[in-house]
Amino acid sequence: MRRGYDSCADCAQYGSCETLAEFYGHEGYKYKKYRQATQYVRAHGYDAFFRIADRWSGAYGGYDES
Repeated sequence: MRRGYDSCADCAQYGSCETLAEFYGHEGYKYKKYRQATQYVRAHGYDAFFRIADRWSGAYGGYDES
């Protein structure tokens, strides 16, 4: 957040970020879902993500096929 982005999804260094690679590399379903969320934001934008996430009951959930 030091670079002034809303999230890591906005950063041009997303694909080469060691911090994200380590975070997403943890074992567990939730880390795969966190990565999916960031990739969804990068592909579809925040508005689309928020519309989907509003239906979730927890920190992650399903995605519409778009």
